[in-house]
Amino acid sequence: MTAGTATWASGIPADAGFGVQLSQADQVATVTLNRPAKRNAQTPLTWAWLSRTVNALPGTVRVLVVRGEGSSFSAGLDRALFTPDGIEGIPGVLQLARMGHDEASAEIASYQHGLGVFARPGLVSLALVQGHAVGAGFQLSLACDVRIAASDARFTMAEVSLGLVPDLGGTKRLVELVGYSRAAEICLTGRRVDAAEAERIGLVSSVVAPDELAAAGERFVASILEKPASAVAEIKALLLAAADRSQSDQERAEREAQHRQLRVLAGLPE
Repeated sequence: MTAGTATWASGIPADAGFGVQLSQADQVATVTLNRPAKRNAQTPLTWAWLSRTVNALPGTVRVLVVRGEGSSFSAGLDRALFTPDGIEGIPGVLQLARMGHDEASAEIASYQHGLGVFARPGLVSLALVQGHAVGAGFQLSLACDVRIAASDARFTMAEVSLGLVPDLGGTKRLVELVGYSRAAEICLTGRRVDAAEAERIGLVSSVVAPDELAAAGERFVASILEKPASAVAEIKALLLAAADRSQSDQERAEREAQHRQLRVLAGLPE
């Protein structure tokens, strides 16, 4: 097994959403977590589906909206994975524990890859968060470029309470958003962060009434689509790489991106 590839997921039918649905209208695609009876709990199938589906979106899709059906965005990992029987065909927590280090690491890498697909520069991702965003749900929202929250949203990195660690890339993303000390306090205590605090500390860009969440998302999408696609993609790429570059390296990347954009505006070949 190679990093980022789960062997058990290789036979997933192309149209299998496992409680996840995709809709597309021109330049906008929407991923909907659709297990409201389980508060949109996720499994490794969720992440395998996300990896394949988002990667397969055509380049004409410029915005991806991620939302949850019902009262919650996502309450995290399906608790059935913690039981001895688990979920048929999916490695549960006990099975992962019994694997060798390399095998378990490759398996978890495949989960992380499912959330890493949102980093595609030409695709701006927006999480619309209502109700519970717990564990994997919190980390899924963090994987998106922008988060808009309903006033009833509650973010919880609950892994520590289960004796686990956040392992879907959320630790780095959270530190980059709110700083080390705040991220440490949130992750180490496993406490809930309400919508008002999330906005105050920069975890979400705005908070709206629950019945206004969809409209707020539509306004954001419209604001992106009215901007030149190439400029949006260049800016996202610059922002994604900024934390790992020195100031001088980032300035050089800005110069290079600007020249590419000037050539686009002038109608010159790349």
